[in-house]
Amino acid sequence: MKTIEGCFLIRPEDLQWRVSNLMKIPNADFLERTKSENLGARLWRLPPKSANTLHKHVRAEEFYFVLEGVGRIRVGDQTFTVPKHGGLLVGPGELRQVFNDTESETLWLIVGAPEELEFLSNPPPDMSLIYPVDPKQLPKELAGVEWPPPEQK
Repeated sequence: MKTIEGCFLIRPEDLQWRVSNLMKIPNADFLERTKSENLGARLWRLPPKSANTLHKHVRAEEFYFVLEGVGRIRVGDQTFTVPKHGGLLVGPGELRQVFNDTESETLWLIVGAPEELEFLSNPPPDMSLIYPVDPKQLPKELAGVEWPPPEQK
């Protein structure tokens, strides 16, 4: 793995927020400008009654840290409640999904390593490695909720 040289300061005003393709969750990539091949770090702002994709990773470990609100995440068949400033480390191969079953927004910082750069390549790799099941399925805690909302699909 190639390491970076020097250091990179990333200010809040440098972040470019976008909406994720599948689940329409606002997020900002902290490390896209650094070109790090070892580490990924992204902010995810989950609106009330929302969920990110159900997925896993091939090699990457991910650390989930709650900056604002109360975090909820399912890993396999277990659901965890992560308090503000609490975290959870998830290993590769584990199906996981961050979700928000509250009425308040939750802000997560998710850091992962190593970065799985092959999934950014052309031609695209076999996405069933990351999404072995329907990535848009919601956890039981959001039964009856439609996410993303129809106007955002």
